[in-house]
Amino acid sequence: MDTQGAVTSDAQLREAAASFARPNRRSGALQLLTSFGPFLAACIAAYLVYPIHPLFSAALAVPAGVLLVRVFIVQHDCGHSSFFASRRANALTGRLCSLITLTPFTNWGRQHGQHHASWNNLDRTGGSDIYSACLTVREYLALSRWQRLLYRLPRHPLVANVLLPPLVFLLLYRVPFDTPRAWVRERWSVHLTNAALAIMFTLLVVLVGWRQVLTIHLPMMTVSSILGVWLFSLQHRFDTARWTTKEEWNFVQAALAGASWFRLPRVLQWLTGNIGFHHVHHLNPRVPNYRLSAAHDAVQVLRPMEPLSLRRGFAAPWLTLWDEAGGRLVRFRDA
Repeated sequence: MDTQGAVTSDAQLREAAASFARPNRRSGALQLLTSFGPFLAACIAAYLVYPIHPLFSAALAVPAGVLLVRVFIVQHDCGHSSFFASRRANALTGRLCSLITLTPFTNWGRQHGQHHASWNNLDRTGGSDIYSACLTVREYLALSRWQRLLYRLPRHPLVANVLLPPLVFLLLYRVPFDTPRAWVRERWSVHLTNAALAIMFTLLVVLVGWRQVLTIHLPMMTVSSILGVWLFSLQHRFDTARWTTKEEWNFVQAALAGASWFRLPRVLQWLTGNIGFHHVHHLNPRVPNYRLSAAHDAVQVLRPMEPLSLRRGFAAPWLTLWDEAGGRLVRFRDA
Protein backbone atom coordinates (compact mmCIF):
# COMPACT_ATOMS: atom_id res chain seq x y z
CA MET A 1 0.00 0.00 0.00
CA ASP A 2 1.37 3.40 -0.93
CA THR A 3 1.67 6.28 1.53
CA GLN A 4 -1.45 8.03 0.27
CA GLY A 5 -3.43 4.79 0.54
CA ALA A 6 -2.25 4.26 4.10
CA VAL A 7 -3.27 7.80 5.05
CA THR A 8 -6.68 7.34 3.44
CA SER A 9 -7.15 4.00 5.18
CA ASP A 10 -6.27 5.50 8.56
CA ALA A 11 -8.68 8.35 7.94
CA GLN A 12 -11.46 5.91 7.05
CA LEU A 13 -10.84 3.94 10.22
CA ARG A 14 -11.03 7.05 12.38
CA GLU A 15 -14.17 8.16 10.57
CA ALA A 16 -15.79 4.75 11.07
CA ALA A 17 -15.14 4.89 14.83
CA ALA A 18 -16.16 8.56 15.07
CA SER A 19 -19.61 7.77 13.66
CA PHE A 20 -20.36 5.98 16.96
CA ALA A 21 -19.01 8.76 19.21
CA ARG A 22 -22.49 10.01 20.04
CA PRO A 23 -23.87 9.30 23.52
CA ASN A 24 -27.42 8.06 23.83
CA ARG A 25 -29.32 9.23 26.90
CA ARG A 26 -31.58 6.18 27.00
CA SER A 27 -28.68 3.72 26.66
CA GLY A 28 -26.71 5.59 29.31
CA ALA A 29 -29.64 5.60 31.75
CA LEU A 30 -30.23 1.88 31.14
CA GLN A 31 -26.58 1.08 31.82
CA LEU A 32 -26.67 3.09 35.04
CA LEU A 33 -29.63 0.99 36.12
CA THR A 34 -28.00 -2.30 35.16
CA SER A 35 -24.69 -1.31 36.76
CA PHE A 36 -25.72 0.25 40.06
CA GLY A 37 -28.79 -1.98 40.49
CA PRO A 38 -27.09 -5.41 40.59
CA PHE A 39 -24.11 -4.02 42.52
CA LEU A 40 -26.27 -2.46 45.24
CA ALA A 41 -28.44 -5.58 45.39
CA ALA A 42 -25.33 -7.73 45.98
CA CYS A 43 -24.13 -5.34 48.71
CA ILE A 44 -27.50 -5.32 50.46
CA ALA A 45 -27.66 -9.11 50.29
CA ALA A 46 -24.18 -9.34 51.81
CA TYR A 47 -25.29 -7.20 54.76
CA LEU A 48 -28.53 -9.14 55.22
CA VAL A 49 -26.82 -12.55 55.49
CA TYR A 50 -24.17 -11.35 57.96
CA PRO A 51 -26.23 -12.35 61.04
CA ILE A 52 -26.38 -15.91 59.66
CA HIS A 53 -22.60 -16.14 59.24
CA PRO A 54 -19.90 -13.60 58.26
CA LEU A 55 -18.50 -16.03 55.67
CA PHE A 56 -21.76 -15.75 53.72
CA SER A 57 -21.24 -11.98 53.55
CA ALA A 58 -17.64 -12.40 52.44
CA ALA A 59 -18.75 -14.87 49.76
CA LEU A 60 -21.36 -12.45 48.40
CA ALA A 61 -18.71 -9.71 48.36
CA VAL A 62 -16.99 -11.59 45.52
CA PRO A 63 -19.77 -11.16 42.92
CA ALA A 64 -20.26 -7.62 44.25
CA GLY A 65 -16.60 -6.95 43.45
CA VAL A 66 -17.06 -8.29 39.93
CA LEU A 67 -20.11 -6.06 39.45
CA LEU A 68 -18.09 -3.11 40.73
CA VAL A 69 -15.90 -3.38 37.63
CA ARG A 70 -18.94 -2.44 35.54
CA VAL A 71 -19.52 0.61 37.74
CA PHE A 72 -15.89 1.62 37.22
CA ILE A 73 -16.36 1.45 33.43
CA VAL A 74 -19.18 3.98 33.80
CA GLN A 75 -16.81 6.27 35.71
CA HIS A 76 -14.15 5.67 33.07
CA ASP A 77 -16.51 6.79 30.29
CA CYS A 78 -17.60 9.81 32.31
CA GLY A 79 -13.92 10.75 32.57
CA HIS A 80 -13.80 10.80 28.77
CA SER A 81 -17.07 12.81 28.69
CA SER A 82 -18.49 10.05 26.50
CA PHE A 83 -21.17 8.45 28.67
CA PHE A 84 -23.65 11.34 28.37
CA ALA A 85 -23.77 14.26 25.95
CA SER A 86 -23.83 16.69 28.88
CA ARG A 87 -20.47 17.45 30.47
CA ARG A 88 -22.24 18.24 33.74
CA ALA A 89 -24.07 14.89 33.70
CA ASN A 90 -20.78 13.10 33.09
CA ALA A 91 -19.12 14.92 35.99
CA LEU A 92 -21.98 14.26 38.43
CA THR A 93 -22.24 10.59 37.46
CA GLY A 94 -18.47 10.14 37.58
CA ARG A 95 -18.27 11.63 41.08
CA LEU A 96 -21.11 9.37 42.23
CA CYS A 97 -19.23 6.34 40.88
CA SER A 98 -16.06 7.49 42.66
CA LEU A 99 -17.75 7.01 46.04
CA ILE A 100 -18.16 3.34 45.17
CA THR A 101 -14.90 2.72 43.31
CA LEU A 102 -12.85 4.76 45.85
CA THR A 103 -11.18 6.45 42.87
CA PRO A 104 -11.02 10.29 42.80
CA PHE A 105 -12.88 11.18 39.61
CA THR A 106 -11.12 14.36 38.45
CA ASN A 107 -7.62 13.28 39.41
CA TRP A 108 -7.88 9.81 37.89
CA GLY A 109 -9.50 11.22 34.75
CA ARG A 110 -6.63 13.57 34.01
CA GLN A 111 -4.03 10.91 34.79
CA HIS A 112 -5.83 8.55 32.44
CA GLY A 113 -5.92 11.27 29.80
CA GLN A 114 -2.12 11.25 29.78
CA HIS A 115 -2.22 7.56 29.00
CA HIS A 116 -4.42 8.28 25.98
CA ALA A 117 -2.02 10.97 24.81
CA SER A 118 0.77 8.44 24.28
CA TRP A 119 0.45 4.70 24.79
CA ASN A 120 2.74 1.82 23.76
CA ASN A 121 5.50 4.40 23.43
CA LEU A 122 8.92 3.01 24.36
CA ASP A 123 10.17 6.51 25.12
CA ARG A 124 7.47 7.00 27.79
CA THR A 125 9.27 5.61 30.82
CA GLY A 126 8.46 8.12 33.59
CA GLY A 127 5.65 8.13 36.12
CA SER A 128 4.46 5.58 38.62
CA ASP A 129 2.26 3.56 36.26
CA ILE A 130 4.16 0.30 35.78
CA TYR A 131 1.47 -1.02 33.44
CA SER A 132 1.86 1.60 30.69
CA ALA A 133 5.65 1.80 30.40
CA CYS A 134 8.04 -0.77 29.01
CA LEU A 135 11.81 -1.14 28.88
CA THR A 136 13.50 -2.77 25.92
CA VAL A 137 15.64 -5.86 26.46
CA ARG A 138 18.72 -3.77 25.70
CA GLU A 139 17.78 -1.15 28.31
CA TYR A 140 17.02 -3.84 30.88
CA LEU A 141 20.33 -5.65 30.34
CA ALA A 142 22.18 -2.34 30.73
CA LEU A 143 20.90 -2.04 34.32
CA SER A 144 22.91 -3.21 37.29
CA ARG A 145 21.84 -6.42 39.04
CA TRP A 146 20.24 -4.40 41.86
CA GLN A 147 18.40 -2.15 39.40
CA ARG A 148 17.09 -5.20 37.53
CA LEU A 149 15.75 -6.63 40.77
CA LEU A 150 14.00 -3.36 41.62
CA TYR A 151 12.50 -3.28 38.14
CA ARG A 152 11.41 -6.93 38.13
CA LEU A 153 9.92 -7.20 41.60
CA PRO A 154 6.87 -4.91 41.21
CA ARG A 155 6.24 -6.35 37.73
CA HIS A 156 6.01 -9.97 38.79
CA PRO A 157 2.41 -11.02 37.99
CA LEU A 158 1.67 -11.93 41.61
CA VAL A 159 2.86 -8.52 42.77
CA ALA A 160 1.58 -6.37 39.91
CA ASN A 161 -1.77 -8.12 39.49
CA VAL A 162 -2.59 -9.48 42.94
CA LEU A 163 -0.78 -7.61 45.74
CA LEU A 164 -0.54 -4.06 44.35
CA PRO A 165 -4.09 -3.46 43.01
CA PRO A 166 -5.83 -3.46 46.43
CA LEU A 167 -3.09 -1.23 47.85
CA VAL A 168 -3.51 1.22 44.98
CA PHE A 169 -7.28 1.56 45.35
CA LEU A 170 -7.43 1.44 49.14
CA LEU A 171 -4.32 3.44 50.07
CA LEU A 172 -2.49 5.17 47.20
CA TYR A 173 -5.66 6.78 45.84
CA ARG A 174 -6.13 8.41 49.26
CA VAL A 175 -3.15 10.70 48.60
CA PRO A 176 -2.15 12.66 45.47
CA PHE A 177 1.13 10.71 45.40
CA ASP A 178 1.95 11.32 41.71
CA THR A 179 -0.16 14.41 41.06
CA PRO A 180 1.78 17.57 40.07
CA ARG A 181 1.24 20.46 42.46
CA ALA A 182 0.07 22.59 39.56
CA TRP A 183 -2.97 20.31 39.21
CA VAL A 184 -4.97 22.11 41.90
CA ARG A 185 -8.41 20.78 40.94
CA GLU A 186 -7.10 17.25 40.70
CA ARG A 187 -5.46 17.40 44.13
CA TRP A 188 -8.67 18.79 45.64
CA SER A 189 -10.50 15.91 43.97
CA VAL A 190 -8.48 13.48 46.10
CA HIS A 191 -9.13 15.33 49.35
CA LEU A 192 -12.85 15.90 48.72
CA THR A 193 -13.34 12.28 47.72
CA ASN A 194 -11.63 11.20 50.94
CA ALA A 195 -13.89 13.47 52.99
CA ALA A 196 -17.02 12.08 51.33
CA LEU A 197 -15.80 8.51 51.84
CA ALA A 198 -15.05 9.20 55.50
CA ILE A 199 -18.61 10.45 56.03
CA MET A 200 -20.15 7.55 54.10
CA PHE A 201 -18.21 4.79 55.87
CA THR A 202 -18.65 6.42 59.27
CA LEU A 203 -22.41 6.30 58.78
CA LEU A 204 -22.19 2.66 57.69
CA VAL A 205 -20.13 1.75 60.76
CA VAL A 206 -22.61 3.54 63.04
CA LEU A 207 -25.56 1.80 61.41
CA VAL A 208 -24.25 -1.77 61.05
CA GLY A 209 -20.88 -2.01 62.81
CA TRP A 210 -17.26 -1.97 61.70
CA ARG A 211 -16.97 -5.75 61.44
CA GLN A 212 -19.74 -5.96 58.86
CA VAL A 213 -18.28 -3.09 56.83
CA LEU A 214 -14.80 -4.60 56.85
CA THR A 215 -16.02 -8.13 56.10
CA ILE A 216 -17.93 -6.97 53.04
CA HIS A 217 -16.01 -4.05 51.55
CA LEU A 218 -12.45 -5.30 51.95
CA PRO A 219 -12.89 -8.50 49.88
CA MET A 220 -15.16 -6.62 47.47
CA MET A 221 -12.49 -4.01 46.71
CA THR A 222 -9.81 -6.69 46.57
CA VAL A 223 -11.67 -8.71 43.95
CA SER A 224 -12.65 -5.64 41.94
CA SER A 225 -9.16 -4.10 41.92
CA ILE A 226 -7.44 -7.36 40.95
CA LEU A 227 -9.86 -8.02 38.11
CA GLY A 228 -9.78 -4.41 36.91
CA VAL A 229 -5.99 -4.11 36.93
CA TRP A 230 -5.63 -7.46 35.17
CA LEU A 231 -7.91 -6.19 32.40
CA PHE A 232 -5.96 -2.92 32.20
CA SER A 233 -2.58 -4.66 32.09
CA LEU A 234 -3.42 -6.93 29.16
CA GLN A 235 -4.94 -4.11 27.14
CA HIS A 236 -1.43 -3.16 26.03
CA ARG A 237 0.67 -6.17 27.06
CA PHE A 238 -0.14 -9.25 24.99
CA ASP A 239 1.77 -11.53 22.66
CA THR A 240 1.03 -9.64 19.43
CA ALA A 241 1.12 -6.11 20.88
CA ARG A 242 3.19 -3.54 19.00
CA TRP A 243 5.34 -1.01 20.88
CA THR A 244 7.32 1.69 19.05
CA THR A 245 9.63 4.60 19.70
CA LYS A 246 8.29 8.15 19.59
CA GLU A 247 9.63 8.68 16.06
CA GLU A 248 7.77 5.62 14.73
CA TRP A 249 4.60 6.13 16.76
CA ASN A 250 1.38 6.46 14.76
CA PHE A 251 -2.03 7.08 16.36
CA VAL A 252 -4.11 4.64 14.35
CA GLN A 253 -1.48 1.90 14.26
CA ALA A 254 -0.86 2.31 18.00
CA ALA A 255 -4.60 1.86 18.60
CA LEU A 256 -5.13 -1.17 16.39
CA ALA A 257 -1.78 -2.93 16.88
CA GLY A 258 -0.97 -1.68 20.37
CA ALA A 259 -4.31 -2.18 22.15
CA SER A 260 -6.11 -5.49 22.45
CA TRP A 261 -9.42 -6.79 21.29
CA PHE A 262 -10.06 -9.12 24.22
CA ARG A 263 -12.79 -11.50 23.10
CA LEU A 264 -14.73 -12.55 26.18
CA PRO A 265 -17.81 -14.72 26.71
CA ARG A 266 -20.92 -12.58 26.43
CA VAL A 267 -21.62 -12.48 30.17
CA LEU A 268 -18.05 -11.31 30.89
CA GLN A 269 -18.30 -8.77 28.08
CA TRP A 270 -21.40 -7.37 29.81
CA LEU A 271 -19.76 -7.38 33.25
CA THR A 272 -16.71 -5.51 31.93
CA GLY A 273 -18.70 -2.92 30.01
CA ASN A 274 -17.32 -3.87 26.55
CA ILE A 275 -13.85 -2.70 27.58
CA GLY A 276 -12.45 -5.70 25.70
CA PHE A 277 -12.83 -3.65 22.51
CA HIS A 278 -9.93 -1.57 23.74
CA HIS A 279 -8.39 -1.00 20.32
CA VAL A 280 -11.58 0.79 19.24
CA HIS A 281 -11.64 2.74 22.50
CA HIS A 282 -8.15 4.08 21.74
CA LEU A 283 -9.13 4.78 18.15
CA ASN A 284 -11.82 7.10 19.53
CA PRO A 285 -12.18 7.52 23.33
CA ARG A 286 -15.43 9.44 22.82
CA VAL A 287 -17.28 6.28 21.81
CA PRO A 288 -19.36 5.29 24.88
CA ASN A 289 -18.81 1.73 26.04
CA TYR A 290 -22.38 0.74 25.16
CA ARG A 291 -21.59 1.52 21.50
CA LEU A 292 -18.13 -0.05 21.36
CA SER A 293 -19.38 -3.38 20.06
CA ALA A 294 -21.12 -1.74 17.09
CA ALA A 295 -18.08 0.47 16.46
CA HIS A 296 -15.87 -2.62 16.54
CA ASP A 297 -17.99 -4.30 13.88
CA ALA A 298 -17.63 -1.26 11.61
CA VAL A 299 -13.86 -1.06 12.11
CA GLN A 300 -13.48 -4.82 11.69
CA VAL A 301 -14.91 -4.59 8.17
CA LEU A 302 -12.22 -2.10 7.18
CA ARG A 303 -9.31 -3.63 9.09
CA PRO A 304 -9.82 -7.21 10.39
CA MET A 305 -8.05 -7.69 13.73
CA GLU A 306 -7.03 -10.83 15.60
CA PRO A 307 -8.78 -11.23 18.97
CA LEU A 308 -7.01 -11.97 22.21
CA SER A 309 -8.46 -15.12 23.72
CA LEU A 310 -9.10 -15.71 27.41
CA ARG A 311 -6.29 -18.30 27.48
CA ARG A 312 -3.76 -15.88 26.00
CA GLY A 313 -5.03 -13.23 28.37
CA PHE A 314 -3.96 -15.28 31.37
CA ALA A 315 -0.42 -15.59 29.94
CA ALA A 316 -0.11 -11.89 29.02
CA PRO A 317 0.97 -10.52 32.46
CA TRP A 318 4.32 -12.31 32.13
CA LEU A 319 5.22 -10.21 29.05
CA THR A 320 7.21 -7.29 30.40
CA LEU A 321 10.06 -6.34 28.04
CA TRP A 322 10.18 -5.26 24.41
CA ASP A 323 12.53 -7.31 22.26
CA GLU A 324 13.65 -4.88 19.54
CA ALA A 325 15.28 -7.64 17.49
CA GLY A 326 12.22 -9.86 17.48
CA GLY A 327 9.66 -7.03 17.48
CA ARG A 328 7.63 -8.54 20.30
CA LEU A 329 7.06 -8.53 24.05
CA VAL A 330 8.99 -11.16 25.99
CA ARG A 331 9.32 -12.43 29.55
CA PHE A 332 12.20 -11.50 31.85
CA ARG A 333 13.68 -14.96 31.56
CA ASP A 334 13.70 -14.63 27.76
CA ALA A 335 16.07 -11.69 28.10
